[in-house]
Amino acid sequence: MDIIQIVPRLPPAIDGLGDYALNLARQLHNDFNLKTHFAIGDAAWTGNTQIEDFLINSVTERSATALLSLLPSESATILLHYVGYGYAKRGCPTWLIEGLERWKRNTPNSHLITMFHEVYASGKLPWTSSFWLSDWQKKLAARLSQISDRCLTSNQNYAEVLYQLNQGKHTRIPILPVFSNVGEPKQVPRLTERSRRLVVFGSPSIRKRAYRQSLKELSQVCRLFDIQEIFDIGAPTGLVLSSIQGIPIIETGKLSAPEISEILLNSFAGFFDYYLEYLAKSGIFAAYCAHGMLTVSPRVYASLQDGIEPGKHYWFLSDRITEITDFVEAQAIASHAYTWYQSHNLSVQAQNFFTHGLGNVCTKIG
Repeated sequence: MDIIQIVPRLPPAIDGLGDYALNLARQLHNDFNLKTHFAIGDAAWTGNTQIEDFLINSVTERSATALLSLLPSESATILLHYVGYGYAKRGCPTWLIEGLERWKRNTPNSHLITMFHEVYASGKLPWTSSFWLSDWQKKLAARLSQISDRCLTSNQNYAEVLYQLNQGKHTRIPILPVFSNVGEPKQVPRLTERSRRLVVFGSPSIRKRAYRQSLKELSQVCRLFDIQEIFDIGAPTGLVLSSIQGIPIIETGKLSAPEISEILLNSFAGFFDYYLEYLAKSGIFAAYCAHGMLTVSPRVYASLQDGIEPGKHYWFLSDRITEITDFVEAQAIASHAYTWYQSHNLSVQAQNFFTHGLGNVCTKIG
């Protein structure tokens, strides 16, 4: 049985969403014999026409007609990985929605499963494009949810928005926090067995934010946990990084998933400066959790969100912390985060995608 996964980009492009889709394709094939054909939604993407056993086709331009040329005219199952900015510069991929609407009309027995990795932007500053385009992004997301046979998302906030947008069509929207794109070790060492190393991992913009907005907190964390070195993992930030409070920063640049996994598995802590109410959609947080690290945030989000509890699943700085912290507590947090992650790891996610959409529809058309 075959499915089509639509994604903005795949490797060699550095794109977390592409890595997510490729890892999911591998697991679906291994566990359920579902073979993926990829349709790329970025006309500028360059890469091979095949990765492993998965065939790849790319749109020649961002238009409904170009998209339809990649999709079968007979019954099929599509899994769309949706984030507006992945398919259009301003986050309004009208061409994508129109193409899928036409495809659904022309192939009435086909099925569209949409994973909303994002729904729409909500900019509050009038000089940003998201401020002016938010309503149009919302309308496109509503249209997409209406034509989708099943909707899934990565966090509770997005699910609540989708319930409002779909006007009662979808009464149950499964929530699947993202998995680690850089491996899932079956066994992880305790913190006391690891190098006293802290990792800052992610896209250049996310790492820049950590250094620019949370440098004070990052310095405190290094002091409290007696960190001896900082590994900066990812494409160059453009910042001049050498050391923090005398602690050397090693810029690794871009690394392969196995190389990143090896570093994380022997590192004490992972630092992230992310929007805590959306932590379940962070591949960085997922990677830290999957490798049994102490996950560290410069701030705290007061309420429980997606099963993530501050002080239980991630460590945060507070005014009361002035001395070396309790390493028993640190290990407990790392262990809780690792356990939380196992409830939605890659194997569990493949099962969920199969159960909540792909299995039923593929059985009908297979």
